[in-house]
Amino acid sequence: MSGRAAALALSALALAAGARAQERAIPLDQLRSGSSFLSGDLRALQNDEFANPALLWVERGEKLWREPAGSAGKACASCHKDDAASSMRGVATRYPRVDAASGKLMNLEARINDCRTARMGAEPFRYESEEMLGITAYVAKQSRGMPIAADIGGPARTHYDTGRAFYYQRRGQMNLSCAHCHEANWGKRLFAETISQGQPNAYPAYRLEWQTMGSLERRLRACLSGVRAEMLPYGDPAYRDLELFLAWRGQGLPIETPGVRR
Repeated sequence: MSGRAAALALSALALAAGARAQERAIPLDQLRSGSSFLSGDLRALQNDEFANPALLWVERGEKLWREPAGSAGKACASCHKDDAASSMRGVATRYPRVDAASGKLMNLEARINDCRTARMGAEPFRYESEEMLGITAYVAKQSRGMPIAADIGGPARTHYDTGRAFYYQRRGQMNLSCAHCHEANWGKRLFAETISQGQPNAYPAYRLEWQTMGSLERRLRACLSGVRAEMLPYGDPAYRDLELFLAWRGQGLPIETPGVRR
């Protein structure tokens, strides 16, 4: 084979590899929310507007929404109108997203803290605090039933690529990637549980395993712990990049926050 022919062959292989990289490992028509892997009783619990245990955090979040805080003496409702059902409708479907002013990728938690510090003159909420889980669940609940619509164009593309690389990288003592469970083996049994597709559309969620509410970051950290890999601190940009990839991967699934999971 001539040098030119070899170069063309290599170029064709590279293009084919690039095309495969853009393909969805799980086609859109096969996407399944984690709730579809639950028992009927747990699905009913999630959908019950009175029995869902996560609603305790939503109620706390609603109170925080109306409560003035910080040196500006403002509440979330001061800027976003008192009716969160309309002003926050659809917001959660678009996160994570790149903030135009700072150029940073923000998930919903980061956006809430940015509002608190920049507009309210208040202290940011700690990750995984009752306050953060409550206000995030309350805001996300306003988009319940709406499809995830993550944008990976423009400046978000680099974050998407980084999150995608994280997802497919083997790590930890078990030498596994996220894809080994949630793409290659979803639907199969692992002890008493069925492996889900690892979709993000229910978080923050109440997990029976935790007996409390938890963020998507907490779930990602639990997965890292499960494969005996190093856990990054809460708020690390790598988690947000991964969250963006997961949002793109679950594009079209309805927001279920506040979810219930095993």
